[in-house]
Amino acid sequence: MDVEEMYQEIILDHYRAKHFSGLRDPYEAEVHHVNPSCGDEVTLRVHLDGDTIGDVSYSGVGCSISQASTSVMAGLVRDKTVDQTLALHDEFLEMMQSQGNIEPNEDDLEDGIAFLGVAKFPARVKCALLGWSAFKDAVIRAQSEKALREKTTDEKVS
Repeated sequence: MDVEEMYQEIILDHYRAKHFSGLRDPYEAEVHHVNPSCGDEVTLRVHLDGDTIGDVSYSGVGCSISQASTSVMAGLVRDKTVDQTLALHDEFLEMMQSQGNIEPNEDDLEDGIAFLGVAKFPARVKCALLGWSAFKDAVIRAQSEKALREKTTDEKVS
């Protein structure tokens, strides 16, 4: 089995057995993202435990690439700090924008490196980024809500 076949198998495995799929409570932010070029959709929830990602859950429809990428992302970000996960987002984004011309860090991206081959096909890059973009959006919203709650609590105490 060559590397490309192995990567395809990883993508299919995550598509068949979507990790952390199914919307769960509790959560601080829920977002819904759509890829207008193909119709893929994902609804994603983020639960923060302080500054750590306590849970990521999602429900989506679409191609194997968008579904598998969201599955990989959900597994990678759990139990990491918000800063660590945003750095992972940026690393995955850089890989996807490289047209397959960089050597990704397997220690960081783990199964995410399987999408390096997808980066060679610009029409599919948006599919691979859908769940990641939704995650970043949800984290930013969750942090904003947390800051707003803390400000409101501080004002009540004063």
